[in-house]
Amino acid sequence: MNLWITIILMGAVTYGLRLSLIALLGRFDVPPLVTRGLRFVPPAVLSAIILPELVEPAGKLNLSLGNVRVLAGLLAMLVAWRTRNVLLTVGAGMVGLWILQSLLR
Repeated sequence: MNLWITIILMGAVTYGLRLSLIALLGRFDVPPLVTRGLRFVPPAVLSAIILPELVEPAGKLNLSLGNVRVLAGLLAMLVAWRTRNVLLTVGAGMVGLWILQSLLR
C-alpha cells in the first residue's frame, strides 16, 4: 500500500510542478535569452541520457570500434546531420545497432 501512495503522491507533485510552470509562463513575458536557452534543453537531456549508454555499455568506458553501440551512434549522427529527421535518425540507429550486433557477435 505504501508503494501506491508514494506513486500517487509523486505523480501529483510532478503534475503540480509542471502545471505551475505553465501557469506562470502564461502570465509573464519570458525574456528572449531564456527562450533561446530553453530551445537547447531537449537535445541536452537526450544527449545526457543516450551518451552514457553508447560509451559505457558494460559499465566501463569503451570507445573502441568493437563497441557496436558507438558505431550505431555514429551512423545515427550521420543520418541526423544529413536528413535532420528525428524518426529516421532513431530508426537508422536502431537498425544499425541490430545489424552490427548480429554481424559482430
